[in-house]
Amino acid sequence: MAQKKDDPNNKTVAENRKARFSYEVLDTVEAGLVLTGTEVKSLRQGQANIAESYASVEGGEVWLINSYLPEYLQANRFNHEPRRRRKLLLNKREMARMAQSVDREGMTLVPLKIYFNDRGRAKILLAVGRGKKLHDKRETEKKRDWNREKGRLLKERG
Repeated sequence: MAQKKDDPNNKTVAENRKARFSYEVLDTVEAGLVLTGTEVKSLRQGQANIAESYASVEGGEVWLINSYLPEYLQANRFNHEPRRRRKLLLNKREMARMAQSVDREGMTLVPLKIYFNDRGRAKILLAVGRGKKLHDKRETEKKRDWNREKGRLLKERG
């Protein structure tokens, strides 16, 4: 089923493009977000930033930390705090698996993107990732440059 471009549902609000460059993504999971009304309205306007955010397992719950959802201008005094900690909704099995992989050496929970699913619910795509070393990042950049160059050459020579 093809999705419409102008459909308010199925819309990516924020994407962490730097995450795939800085981390080796091993596993992904979709989680729900506990949001207030003004946060949802701000998300629907397409305003969010998860570039420097991360997720943490604390006390049997998963929290999204340091994500930025700007205040909704029409909400005046009923507004939310832009950088507050937001609870993520996962089932117990997923939470246990995430906590177990974070306890391992060098693993972290990185948000990849925030989007609205087909039912209009705000979801976040979380990844379990291992931080890349500098030489791994260089290798990724070389592959990307080569693929770009290869595409140019194939386009020229047909």
